[in-house]
Amino acid sequence: MNKEKVFQILADICEDDVVLEEHDLDLFEEGLLDSFGTINLLVAFEDQLDINVPITVFNREEWNTPNNIAEKLAELA
Repeated sequence: MNKEKVFQILADICEDDVVLEEHDLDLFEEGLLDSFGTINLLVAFEDQLDINVPITVFNREEWNTPNNIAEKLAELA
């Protein structure tokens, strides 16, 4: 799992490069990710990383930072 690729996808979806540098930033608290963005993010992971993330396993408390997202994706890969 290439964390940098995950971070770049996040930056694209969040439309903010801050996620490339601050890997423990809470994306939901900072307003960088919302429900619509979450769906776009899951689609991007499937398209670009070939990792299917069922919406049922996506928990905002566990998928809230770039580092947490990269770890969860590694578990699903």
